Amino acid sequence: MAQYLNTDEDVAEYLSQVLEDGEPGVLAAALGHIAKARGMTEIARASGVKREALYRALRPGAHPRLDTVQRVCRALGVALTAKVIAPHPNCADTDRGPR
Repeated sequence: MAQYLNTDEDVAEYLSQVLEDGEPGVLAAALGHIAKARGMTEIARASGVKREALYRALRPGAHPRLDTVQRVCRALGVALTAKVIAPHPNCADTDRGPR
């Protein structure tokens, strides 16, 4: 996997695909692949999360806390974003925002 994650754009595209697929446990593993490709020790230092804790949090099937995911993403130079996929059925007028 590491050989395909050469640029920031490669990393962003990989994470976008993982998020698009919607498999909850896969995000942690994907972040783990990227962190290993970039150097787990460096990502641990940049994220402020201990290396051993990163290995546990970013293993396949793990369910890391949101703050861990955000710290790792910042250390990797990417951000997770939300986009509208379909109007929510309980919102008759989506142009008005939250009620």
